Amino acid sequence: MLTLGNFALAAPWMLLALVGLPLLWWLLRLTPPAPKRLRFPAIRLLLDLIPREETPDRTPLWLIIFRLVLAAILIVALAHPLINPVEQFAGSGPLLLVVDDGWAAAPRWTQRMEAMSDLVARAEREGRSMRLLTTAPRADGQPIAVTSLMTAADAGRIVQALTPQPWSTDRAAAGAALEHAKLVAPINSVWISDGIVDRANDAGSTLATQLQKLGPVTVMRDNTDNLPRLLLPPPREPGALQISVVRPASGTTHTIGVRAIAADGRLVAREDVRFAAGQTKAEARIVLPAELRDRMARLSLEGEESAGATVLFDEGWQRRPVGIIAAAATNEEQPLLGNTYYVERALAPYNEVRHGDVTALLQGKLAVIVLADTGNLTDAQVASLKAWVEKGGILLRFAGTWLAQKTDPLLPVRLRGTDRAIGGAMSWAQPLRLAPFPSTGPFAGLKTPEDVTVRRQVLAEPDIDLGDKTWARLTDGTPLVTGAHLGEGWLVLVHTTANADWSNLALSGLFVEMLQRVIEMSQGSIEAGGNEPLPPLETLDGLGRLGTPPAIAVAAAPALIASGLAEPRHPPGYYGRGNMRRALNITAGITTYTGLGTLPFGVEEASFAKSPETDLKPWLIAVVTGLAIIDMLIALALRGLLSLRRATRLTAAMALLMLMPLTASAQDPANNDPDSFAIAATSQTHLAYVKTGIPELDATSRAGLAGLTLVLNDRTAVEAGDPIGVDVDGDELAFFPLLYWPISPNQPSLSDAAVEHINTYLRNGGTILFDTLDQDAGRAGAGNGPGIRRLRDLARGLDIPSLVPVPPDHVLTKSFYLMQEFPGRWADGEVWVQRSEEHINDGVSSVIIGGNDWASAWAVDNSGRPMFAVVPGGEHQREMAYRFGINLVMYALTGNYKSDQVHVPFILERLGQ
Repeated sequence: MLTLGNFALAAPWMLLALVGLPLLWWLLRLTPPAPKRLRFPAIRLLLDLIPREETPDRTPLWLIIFRLVLAAILIVALAHPLINPVEQFAGSGPLLLVVDDGWAAAPRWTQRMEAMSDLVARAEREGRSMRLLTTAPRADGQPIAVTSLMTAADAGRIVQALTPQPWSTDRAAAGAALEHAKLVAPINSVWISDGIVDRANDAGSTLATQLQKLGPVTVMRDNTDNLPRLLLPPPREPGALQISVVRPASGTTHTIGVRAIAADGRLVAREDVRFAAGQTKAEARIVLPAELRDRMARLSLEGEESAGATVLFDEGWQRRPVGIIAAAATNEEQPLLGNTYYVERALAPYNEVRHGDVTALLQGKLAVIVLADTGNLTDAQVASLKAWVEKGGILLRFAGTWLAQKTDPLLPVRLRGTDRAIGGAMSWAQPLRLAPFPSTGPFAGLKTPEDVTVRRQVLAEPDIDLGDKTWARLTDGTPLVTGAHLGEGWLVLVHTTANADWSNLALSGLFVEMLQRVIEMSQGSIEAGGNEPLPPLETLDGLGRLGTPPAIAVAAAPALIASGLAEPRHPPGYYGRGNMRRALNITAGITTYTGLGTLPFGVEEASFAKSPETDLKPWLIAVVTGLAIIDMLIALALRGLLSLRRATRLTAAMALLMLMPLTASAQDPANNDPDSFAIAATSQTHLAYVKTGIPELDATSRAGLAGLTLVLNDRTAVEAGDPIGVDVDGDELAFFPLLYWPISPNQPSLSDAAVEHINTYLRNGGTILFDTLDQDAGRAGAGNGPGIRRLRDLARGLDIPSLVPVPPDHVLTKSFYLMQEFPGRWADGEVWVQRSEEHINDGVSSVIIGGNDWASAWAVDNSGRPMFAVVPGGEHQREMAYRFGINLVMYALTGNYKSDQVHVPFILERLGQ
């Protein structure tokens, strides 16, 4: 390389070709242009004529100079000129590229790829051979090894195929591979490091020392602020969701967002987590209703795509099935006196409740079994329940007269064998209230109402560990709720009855909260064979994306899944069978997380900042290509093969081709040009959706209407174009007969201009389908779901007519298909339309409201495959959702046409008369 200040030539010897320019001048000057050929039959008549134009015998001077300039630029381009060149590698040895390709490299993988590509280009420019060494265990299960010596071009192809792995690096194994390769110095080594240590026996310093023995070493790593963050799995505890994020080194104040995502990709919650200056751990709490918590499928850090920034939720976080052991006979005439009446009412809104005897319940999958005071258990029943609890189940028991008389082994504490009541031998003068809950128990944070009192209870025998087992007390200090471990599960006893016989606890809202806290302690559905290995169902890649498990992945034991020790045979992801899933989160197995630390003396450090070097070769080659095209056109013109008219046409055609992308961009409906929007909207029929400003929701709306458009074009005479998103604030709505408007609780309020636009649209015959996305909208009627509540707020100021559920004979039920139900992703929602008595807009309802999430049922990806599951009817329900969509579009386009057909027989009869 020849360096001249900030300018350098990577191949200066190519400039020797400039010596040949005089020879090129001489050749071009003596070589005339190709003669013109004139075809004329009566050639004899022209023999003695003197032609007006003669073909020159030499190349014009200006053309010679042009071609010499072209040749000179080509020679300079081949000399590979550089501005602000990067220093060359020392010595003449090969380049060893060491790459940390574990999960921690994923968040800034693009910058690492740019750095690796730049290193390969430098090695190729200098003619150096290369070797590669990756430090993460290989995805194919083969041991870590140094590649053989190869050209820089071959190494570049391997580098382009590298992807981050969803497990940690193993620098000790990389060092062993380096020793096994027995490389001969001198070697230039560049280590693309992730900059972190996430295992106790990390050998980063040792690896740097080994590389230093081979020659100069450069370590490229991020600065402290750009090191990856680690999202820890929240503890399985009742109440709020505890979010913990760790960074490998203390730094300045930093805030990062944590997103809770549902299985369908929708945002459930978002919380900012703030690192204080000098701290390495930040925490936050997310309080969610049970319904939203059940929807969560994963947590992820905003702006960081990696397996370490992702936490998967398995069924242990979902709606848990609870079994209630029923008595032999129930009091149907007086249900309020039943032992399990209040328990069932408290559990039913949040859990799947099952009834039966011990044998029947244990045949299914359960998280918690509730045993009220229904009589003594047999020895076989006690043994079965004990085995189930030891595998991880929770047995929740309530006291009563039977338990006071005879105890059994399935209790967390020893009982006195009698009960204490007002007026009894062991009595108090008046009912007692609950004492505040301990701050370390499962009921921590719950408030004790003043009106909850206990009149009678079963007493626990004093014991050394009774205090540790007590979760709730009365004001006199006697235990009200006790709990103890049995194997991997829990035994929990409420020392009063489950009904109102001994206390009014079951009549309070506190009773519901206490039951939910106990159930949230469970680990999901416990069933037999809990220790059997579970096969992989879906696994994460290095960027934290779920996909098909690799061929090498095998079944993992539940203990390994819980440990979070991911590796190629057991990548992070979901393991299980059928509906039973267990999540293997790599962050659960990381106990050490710090920065890489100080490297040995003499190791050069660099960042991933963009190289200041500018390579002029591609630009000069582009200039040479353009000049060569011009030279070709000149040669054709001199030979008479390219007239001025043809040249003008060719130039115009080339200009038109170059302007086509700009023209297409100008016609993009997303452009702010009203004329372009109007042309795009009116050139073809389009389904439209209202932009909510929430990217995930808008993407689902567009995909949903795209899927409906495909079905509509396939089954009907409608020829609709791609769906268009509209902004109700500024876009003209009159171009669209139907608007799909999903409602989100986070949707911003409407401006006065938007309200005016919408009212004008409704008055002039437009139809809006409001989708509140409330799964229980049907049971709520015009109800109290979050979507319908937000719609009420948004609709203030809108001209919404009086609405009724869709009548059985409404046109919407027969505009194309005959149907009485209108399912979407959910099937239970009711659809509301304008009263038929109000004959406005030709009888077409201007507003249609439902909550079945139709866009998700219609949505398809780029391959035309459905994007979201529909429940509970599966693909048949999706087909019915498409039929509703077709009916809806035909209803908006044709109005009351179908209702008019009812009168056709009578009209024909009158005409016949």
